[in-house]
Amino acid sequence: ENVWGSAFTGSLCAIAAAMSVGSGVDTLGISNDVWVLGYVASLATKLADTFASEIGKAYGKTTFLITNLKRVPRGTEGAISLEGTLASVVGGLSLSAYAYLGVGLISSLEGVGVATFAAFFATMCESLIGATLQEKEGFGWMTNEVVNFFNTLIGAAVAMSMGVLVLGM
Repeated sequence: ENVWGSAFTGSLCAIAAAMSVGSGVDTLGISNDVWVLGYVASLATKLADTFASEIGKAYGKTTFLITNLKRVPRGTEGAISLEGTLASVVGGLSLSAYAYLGVGLISSLEGVGVATFAAFFATMCESLIGATLQEKEGFGWMTNEVVNFFNTLIGAAVAMSMGVLVLGM
């Protein structure tokens, strides 16, 4: 289940990009480059979230609830720490930079910046979802897998929107 929650968005973006390349026609009116940016951002988002969670739980000196910034124990749903937040940026940047330098999926440093920003933004949104909905009465369906899906969806959507609106893709 966790694989689907984490990879479903990226899979959809990859399929749409492949359809666009294969047919020579934009998929759903969105160019191949934008779909690829969404793909990279969804994976960067998941890595950013994983870095934030694992580093924050292991090394976060002081953790705060994202909704009100009150101190909470490490591991609390929706908790953030300086260490985890910085690790989130490193995770998102690492994957985005690899997509640019290593495999050429992203064609510009601006694209790296967009994917990194989208990953960071989505990771903060994931903390907000965790703090407000996950494990709350009436939201039993909001499992970690569902939260991961929304997390990667937000990352991809933000990157794709910025790709069109900011980068003119």
